Amino acid sequence: MSDSQVVVHGAAEGTHHEHLPYQRHHFETYAQQSDATNFAMWLFLLTEIMFFGGLFTAYLIYRNWYYPAFVQASHQLQIFWGTANTAVLITSSFTMAMGVWSAEMRKKGALVLCLVITFVLGIVFLGIKTIEYKEKYDKHHIPGLHYSLQSFLNPASDEEVYKEYHDKPLSLDMARHTEIYFFLYFAMTGMHALHMIIGIAILGFMIFRAQAGAYTTGHVTFVENFGLYWHFVDIIWIYLFPLLYLISRHQ
Repeated sequence: MSDSQVVVHGAAEGTHHEHLPYQRHHFETYAQQSDATNFAMWLFLLTEIMFFGGLFTAYLIYRNWYYPAFVQASHQLQIFWGTANTAVLITSSFTMAMGVWSAEMRKKGALVLCLVITFVLGIVFLGIKTIEYKEKYDKHHIPGLHYSLQSFLNPASDEEVYKEYHDKPLSLDMARHTEIYFFLYFAMTGMHALHMIIGIAILGFMIFRAQAGAYTTGHVTFVENFGLYWHFVDIIWIYLFPLLYLISRHQ
């Protein structure tokens, strides 16, 4: 059914009310429906900003309290993988934006292609994050019973990090505070990864629907709002990357 077709409701009551096939019956116009949907999406993103804002605030407070521990703990992260994931997400943000444009231009093939590329880049991001998590598991840097302080009490024990940064040994009390850094690291990157998983699942659904021509009939609200969600997740990472990987890296 094309968007030029209309559905008539209310004829029985003598009130002829025409609307597009994808317009919900409780909205007067499609513009009203789009405005309401967009408003709801921005409200959702506002709650997400408040949620991540709490995590960022906690990180900044603890970083101020235990600055040496946080600086030395950040040296344990591989900047190569963080940079690679940043490039992957920025590229995916571009392909998602192109997907929205394709939907608005009613280019079905281009829309499906952009969604598939975005989907693949999302998988690549999670793959790289899995490599990083595996490294932290091998080094016993996952907070809990098996957390190891060795690389902070004796930095030379980690040859790769010591060769680059020549970190000084921390006292036992300060070394224990590195566990707070990794707790926040896993909390923040883990929640971000969860949002990526949800986004990838929605992308899979959208690819299926786009192939059926669902988003190239003039009804692009869903694609636009998902684009906002994907860009939001990208922006969160843009803040996480320098905060966790780059700040005070030279010290």
